[in-house]
Amino acid sequence: MDRNVCVIAGGMSKWGVREGSQRDFFQEAAKACYDDNPLVKPKDIDGLLVASAYTERTSYQTHLAPLVAEYIGVKPKNVCARVELLCASGSSAIILAFAMIKSGQADVVMVTGGEKLYTPQKWEVFYSELASVDHDWDGSQGLGLPPPVFAMVAKQHMKQYGTKKEHLAQVSVKNRRNAVHNPNAQFRKAITMEEAMAARMIVPPLTLFDCCPITDGAAAIILAAEEKAKELTDRPLVYIRGTGQASVNNMSANMPTWTTWEALKIAAKQAYTKSRVEPKDIDVAMTHDCFTISEIIEMEDLGFCEKGEGGPFVADGQTDFGGKVPVNTDGGLLGCGHPFGGTGIRQGIEVMKQLRGDAAQQVPNAAIGLTHNLSGFIAAHTVVIYGREP
Repeated sequence: MDRNVCVIAGGMSKWGVREGSQRDFFQEAAKACYDDNPLVKPKDIDGLLVASAYTERTSYQTHLAPLVAEYIGVKPKNVCARVELLCASGSSAIILAFAMIKSGQADVVMVTGGEKLYTPQKWEVFYSELASVDHDWDGSQGLGLPPPVFAMVAKQHMKQYGTKKEHLAQVSVKNRRNAVHNPNAQFRKAITMEEAMAARMIVPPLTLFDCCPITDGAAAIILAAEEKAKELTDRPLVYIRGTGQASVNNMSANMPTWTTWEALKIAAKQAYTKSRVEPKDIDVAMTHDCFTISEIIEMEDLGFCEKGEGGPFVADGQTDFGGKVPVNTDGGLLGCGHPFGGTGIRQGIEVMKQLRGDAAQQVPNAAIGLTHNLSGFIAAHTVVIYGREP
């Protein structure tokens, strides 16, 4: 069996520093998802995948998927499982749900993901990140915090290709401005170039506005086989056309070069080939801007510009509305925040809305969209391509 798979609903909780629990966020996200498409009822959902990276550490809750199923009123009969791939947990869950529906193992699957990262002692989150690398070897040496790693990536890209601090700042200015229009974003205040350039230094050359925050929140999206989707939505169908996922190194220190992300190039090629599209066909993209340098390198390795030209590509406005490919139109990680398991799902929701034509900031006539998630220290990459046609 080889069926077409559609996205028929999506919603998210408010993201940011929240007083609520992980349970609250999943319930809020599910309600927002149901509200997005009232034709879908909990009884229609026969599969549930729950994406969460730090649930045991910050929420002290394992065996998460059956609990979430009960929280949100579904009784999945074909799959009920948790998916973990740190920052790419959500998009990995979407890929798995897509495969199950395409192969006939399920008909309608909700993918939900999120985290409770702000705890009474916030330092615990950063300590937990030491488990994102090889805990016994790299983590014990303190090589587990993202800002120093991505700062070294930025320095190398600057040295190798002439990328400037202004290029980094332009990414944060664009994404923070886009987040103003997203009612669920963590940061809804635009910043100027002057503010971005003068912000407090975190790890040179990365300043405060070059780094995404840790975040509480969740998101949910519903995938369905095409025949079911036609019964369960009266809006334009949005198809998942193809996916790609690759990992070639566990940690960036083992990469032959930090400025070309081979796993991303492999995942992108897979997704483009399966979707029968090329980079020039992408109308809107959500990429993993955990740091501003990330979005610049992603423009290169996704094929939107030549290697080394990511900085000028951003400076020329090619990733903004009216440019070659509007990127992170909902604010991205820099504006929305990053509750690890929820990010890939948030990206999918924004692309769904763009292709349906009802996004908060609409890219005119968007027909093909792309999402990209990385996880760990540039260790694994996922790419999902969506379209108005299968």
